[in-house]
Amino acid sequence: MEITWLGHSSFRLRGKNVNVLMDPKPLLGQSKVVKFEPKVVTVSNSHPDHSCLNYIEGDYRLLEGPGEYAVSGVYVRGIMTSPASEDPGQRRNTAYFVEIDGLRICHLGDISTVLSEKQVDELTPVDILFLPVGGNCTLGLDHLSGTINALDPKIVVPMHYKTLETDGDLNDLSGFLKEMGVREPDARPHLSVTDTSLPGEITVVVLKASDTCS
Repeated sequence: MEITWLGHSSFRLRGKNVNVLMDPKPLLGQSKVVKFEPKVVTVSNSHPDHSCLNYIEGDYRLLEGPGEYAVSGVYVRGIMTSPASEDPGQRRNTAYFVEIDGLRICHLGDISTVLSEKQVDELTPVDILFLPVGGNCTLGLDHLSGTINALDPKIVVPMHYKTLETDGDLNDLSGFLKEMGVREPDARPHLSVTDTSLPGEITVVVLKASDTCS
């Protein structure tokens, strides 16, 4: 499977027979709008940076909340996360567990509180974790390592942090990397992985945001 980060919290999963798009964001000003036809699209919350559907073509199954789904050989479980006390009353966030090509992926969306034991059980086992690390409306640095330890993934891909193209009050990647005790690795354009090529211990993989959705 090939994983591409489209920026913010948006990822494309290109499987052997099916594509999945998670948390579609508005394309950048110079982005190329090209043919892209996922069979599954997941939306963690209604904010426009997580739910932009206007460039997606073809017939697809849109998943916008909790539940269990099976679409075109992809299994998806959506879990509602708990709001923080300062969250707006209308704010809802769904974390997703996706199983595709023998790999298990967890996308936490805009999670703002520590996962309960029940939520951890519903989102594990995890091979690849998409983790928001920019703070503000998501978990603070002091809770990130605990979340990783609870979910115990093989690969952690940071998302939802400050970049040159990101609007909003987010922290950059450096604080998370310091918390994890790792130097900033070279950003990869894609992550190609199979169930037999997963690392033996937790590995942080930084992806370069793509400027296209091809």
